[in-house]
Amino acid sequence: MLALDVSGISDVADVFIIASGNSRQQALAIIGAIEEGLRSRGERSYHIEGYENATWILLDAGDIVVHVFQPETREYYGLERLWADAVAFEFDVE
Repeated sequence: MLALDVSGISDVADVFIIASGNSRQQALAIIGAIEEGLRSRGERSYHIEGYENATWILLDAGDIVVHVFQPETREYYGLERLWADAVAFEFDVE
């Protein structure tokens, strides 16, 4: 996973999290785990889109926006390139 600190360059959010799921089911499972994590902390998502085909699912949690892509879609849109001015942090989730 990749976190982009966009706080100084975007009015939309402070952080973009970018992740990949290798299939529709995996992308949906990642978003489901994030939603569950938010709920368990008393937080919620404000908007989710892309569930239908799950090639790019966007979850808006206020200051944090999560993008879960299937690999081809992630490469095509290249958010990492579009937000190249952001400070990037890679991390693993277990």
